[in-house]
Amino acid sequence: MAANDTTPLIEKRSIDYIPEAERHGRLFSQFTLWMGANLQITAIVTGALAVVLGGDVFWSLIGLLIGQLIGGGVMALHAAQGPKLGLPQMISSRVQFGVYGAAIPIVLVCLMYLGFTATGTVLSGQALGQLFGVSDSVGILIFASVIVLVTVLGYRVIHFIGRVASLIGVVAFVYLFSRLMSQTDVGALLQIRHFSWSSFLLAVSLAASWQIAFGPYVADYSRYLPSHTSSVKTFLAAGAGSVIGAQVAMVLGVFAAAMSNGQFAGHEVAYIVGLSGTGATAALLYFSIAFGKVTISTLNSYGSFMCIATIISGFRGHLEVTRLQRLVFVLMIVGTATLIALLGQHSFLGAFKSFILFLLAFFTPWSAINLVDYYCITRERYDVPALADPNGRYGRWNLLGISVYVFGVLVQLPFISTKFYTGPLVAALGDVDISWIIGLVLPAALYYVCAKKWHGTVPDHLILPKEQGALPITNELAAQA
Repeated sequence: MAANDTTPLIEKRSIDYIPEAERHGRLFSQFTLWMGANLQITAIVTGALAVVLGGDVFWSLIGLLIGQLIGGGVMALHAAQGPKLGLPQMISSRVQFGVYGAAIPIVLVCLMYLGFTATGTVLSGQALGQLFGVSDSVGILIFASVIVLVTVLGYRVIHFIGRVASLIGVVAFVYLFSRLMSQTDVGALLQIRHFSWSSFLLAVSLAASWQIAFGPYVADYSRYLPSHTSSVKTFLAAGAGSVIGAQVAMVLGVFAAAMSNGQFAGHEVAYIVGLSGTGATAALLYFSIAFGKVTISTLNSYGSFMCIATIISGFRGHLEVTRLQRLVFVLMIVGTATLIALLGQHSFLGAFKSFILFLLAFFTPWSAINLVDYYCITRERYDVPALADPNGRYGRWNLLGISVYVFGVLVQLPFISTKFYTGPLVAALGDVDISWIIGLVLPAALYYVCAKKWHGTVPDHLILPKEQGALPITNELAAQA
């Protein structure tokens, strides 16, 4: 099982520990996976918002890049945990929140990724509808079927799709940029420079929030790498792929919005494809858009599956999930997302997306707590078998982690700016949402100070499950370890 050619196509693991004998893959696959996940239409639309909402091209590009680097750094720090722990990302939250308490942030994360899957399915349905000459609803159903298949097959196929998506995305974006450059005076757009703190911070926030949103599941896709894989190299591979891919897509969005004369918003897919003209080239671009969404939508569905399995396993007392259970979970997740997409494709989806962005505030403090604990308090010294034992080292509920998390959520509320909810201090800040900054910095500082003084028992070294027979982590195994 150590070699790629003998690794089964259908993943047999779920949220259980990946034994060393089953580890495989290369760091380059982390780069291609996250580049492919970001070279897609939603990233283009996100970048375009910096201009649509009032920013100029030059300062929007600078702000987006700064946001990518900040948010990408947070995301990549989570990615580096995967090879060391051999576990999905959210399972490690049990160290900070307790075996039962970890369900609190996980439920909200699961809801958010369910919403992201639904919104992505709508855009993909539009592209497939145009490609095959069918209605958007039929396109949504076709796309959902593909997502179910890829998610059920699991880790190895997801990485393969990521490599293909990266290749297709690079070709498509090079072509789109060449068409865009031939149709507009880019130099003239860059010469228009009207700096505004509110517009600049908006661009930073758009990109940073985009990257931070990957945090709760990025380690799910690095956990199969050999445990001796360099943390720095994992950080750079995942972070560079995500930052480069997202920045390229958002730059295209910025220029497209700037030259559209108001025609971009509401017709994003058609406008981007329209840059290429019609006929076979347009058909290929519709295919590229749909395929690009396959990667990120699969990541969202796979991450949602991991979250649901993590919640259930915490109360069941073991981490094993059968393939049949996996199929049921995936069908339930993708089915729900598809239903939301079908019902909301014409009117409801805008409000629903605002609600999903509102949910970002609920896992930014989780990210801060998890990173501070892993890198500053426990320093990678986790007791992995105890993560499955409510009576073990981490207990059922960790009041310190839960309390800091609740504080982190509440302290953001005055600074949140979405259509679903707007805090009382947003207007004074020029209608800019800086909640993600508050949600990262204050909970991180508070948790560090409190955990330094009142942290639970920390093992002297990283404790891994016994790997004889590649057994999943269970309470019985935890007792033996």
